[in-house]
Amino acid sequence: MDETRSRRLEQGQTKIRNVPIAVTPEGFWCCPSPVGFQKTLKSQNPLNKPKPPHASTPKTSFQKKQTQLTDKKPTLPPSRSGIVSDEQRNPGSDTPVFNAPVVGERTPRPKIMNLPRKVSIEFGEPGTSDLNVVLLGKQGFAVRLSVHKSVLVENSSFFAEKLWEPLPGSPHLEIDDCEDVEIYVETVGLMYCKELKQQLTKKNVSRVLSILKVAEHLGFNSCIQSCLDYLEAAPWVGDEEEEKVVSSVLRLQGEGIGVTPVLKRVSSNTSKPPKETISHILELVLKSNEESGRREMKSVVLKLLRENNCRPSSSGLVDICHETIYSSCKSCLNSLLYLFREAAEPEFTDMPMAVKEPVAKKLALEADNISWLVEILAERQAADEFAAIWASQQELALLHAKLPIVSRHHVSCITAQLFIGIGRGEILPPKDTRHFLLRTWLQPLTDDYSWLQHGCRSFDRKVVEEGIGRTILTLPLEDQQSILFTWLGSFLKAGDNCPNLQRAFEVWWRRTFIRPYVDQRSFIKSDSSTTLKE
Repeated sequence: MDETRSRRLEQGQTKIRNVPIAVTPEGFWCCPSPVGFQKTLKSQNPLNKPKPPHASTPKTSFQKKQTQLTDKKPTLPPSRSGIVSDEQRNPGSDTPVFNAPVVGERTPRPKIMNLPRKVSIEFGEPGTSDLNVVLLGKQGFAVRLSVHKSVLVENSSFFAEKLWEPLPGSPHLEIDDCEDVEIYVETVGLMYCKELKQQLTKKNVSRVLSILKVAEHLGFNSCIQSCLDYLEAAPWVGDEEEEKVVSSVLRLQGEGIGVTPVLKRVSSNTSKPPKETISHILELVLKSNEESGRREMKSVVLKLLRENNCRPSSSGLVDICHETIYSSCKSCLNSLLYLFREAAEPEFTDMPMAVKEPVAKKLALEADNISWLVEILAERQAADEFAAIWASQQELALLHAKLPIVSRHHVSCITAQLFIGIGRGEILPPKDTRHFLLRTWLQPLTDDYSWLQHGCRSFDRKVVEEGIGRTILTLPLEDQQSILFTWLGSFLKAGDNCPNLQRAFEVWWRRTFIRPYVDQRSFIKSDSSTTLKE
């Protein structure tokens, strides 16, 4: 069958320049560019503005060539598309290209649906072909393919089914409502090509997906496989293109076509469980000592976890993340407590800087790790448990006073972060936890406040003070009074080196001395109005 196909094509090549075809020396049909199809469609659009009466189509040398074809084909009416040979379109070129029609004058019609179907472009060589396939496009034009029945039957189950019995009269087959005639032409042309992979390599992913869709419709299995091989190797640019590829491939999977190599790019049966994978990623970030890479990856992981949290379908993964993150938090807390104990030893102060400096760096690193994990938990509304864990770190709070402020202030940043989260409503621990957190960590935070303002770039005094104040005001009135009285004594001694909780103090004052009087007065008024009615 291959030998017959090859012989016919070789015979047709001797007349390439004299017939309306577009065939490469290899026998592959050069599909016209999208611009060519668009020009053809535009030239035949009945809504185009008609030419002025005095305008006429200029005469060119193509008319001489057109007269040479009258013996092979019936002459088209003047209103039909004319044909231009390859020599006239590209003089001196060795490689023929597709022949665009030349459209004469016509009177626009009011409705495109009233237009008769007409052959706009022709491919193949009528002299050597034994079958005409007409592709009827949805836009109102048609493309005629002069093809070889043996080639189509050999490569396409669709054509094999249509052509299994002889057609009456002149062999002629029409395909209605082609969504994309251009892709149909290109896909049929690929049936004449021995190296499909080489031809597809020159195209982009979107084009190959379109060819794949038509090949699926035609039952062109070798083309389907070549398209899948291309999609497996080619990069997919952007989420939208990836989704198109995956949806197209999954559709084929339902038909029993092997698409596993392509889908392996987006799924795996041998990957580690999500818990183990996320735990490994967090561990790599938490143990990194390189500042810039660590900062970048903290931001990336936080963003990706945030995206997962926004998807309802990932509820199971959310639980796994929480469990993994809390496990990392406890590990970092244990390491932080160990470092605090080491740094709080009396003899540690007299040690050389070569010993003290690594400890101070590790201490800052662990505190930063905890701060990052708390940020993740707060965004996922899952930091309530950590607030309770942090409030219970009484030993760490006692050791805090024994360390130099340059080392311990990192811990106060964690405390400030929790107060901000509670003040914004992102963290909602129980009343006892909030009270315990204030009693344990407000004073250490106050002791480091001066350093935090001047030595910590990320520290925002107003935000922190608002968070502390709002946290205090969530407690019962008696607890508010107790904590604010303690703060007032510190503030009157330290001034700006102490958190300014004036707003919270004013709210407490109004709640204590003004609101009860207003409530009592309104109660008396409502009671007296009820008595008058009686």
